[in-house]
Amino acid sequence: GIVPKYMWIPLILTVTCNMVAYFGTRIFTRHWFHHDLTNSFEENIPLIPWTVTIYFICYIFWVANYVLGSRQDQDTAFRFLSADFLAKIICMIVFLAFPTTNVRPVIEGTTFWENIMLMLYSADAADNLLPSIHCLTSWFGYIAVRKNPQIPRWYKLFSVVFALSVCVSTLTTKQHVIVDAVVGVALAEVCYWF
Repeated sequence: GIVPKYMWIPLILTVTCNMVAYFGTRIFTRHWFHHDLTNSFEENIPLIPWTVTIYFICYIFWVANYVLGSRQDQDTAFRFLSADFLAKIICMIVFLAFPTTNVRPVIEGTTFWENIMLMLYSADAADNLLPSIHCLTSWFGYIAVRKNPQIPRWYKLFSVVFALSVCVSTLTTKQHVIVDAVVGVALAEVCYWF
């Protein structure tokens, strides 16, 4: 099969934990005070609507790389998914203890990409920003392949470049601020090391 049978339950658990952390915490924090961590430097980062493409394509990248990560030797695969699970638990705690938000730009919606941005904004509330789960999960996508001898070097290079592109797209779509992206990547590394 695409994924060893013993990896199905861990993969399902990691997706479930992600959903609970991201969507479940909103049940509690919806009316709580949310901190805005935007600084003056970030106000100068332009909105680049077409980068929403990277923001959406990353879902395919996640599936592909998590499958690759779960196809490694059993110890490495379990370490990878255990680290992801731990990171999502920490996200859940942070989302509850320190809710965050940002102020999104006003979009007129006159171009194709602006309309896609409006669709994103209407579907995804400006909360649960720190750490960025987009950046965290994309970096785990890179971790999943970076030391795997069965993965070609070009794909490892693609994975790190794409993960970094996702981090940039979270800023240029105004979905996140820099600290959200940095903490997302750092949390992935710390949890994998742990």
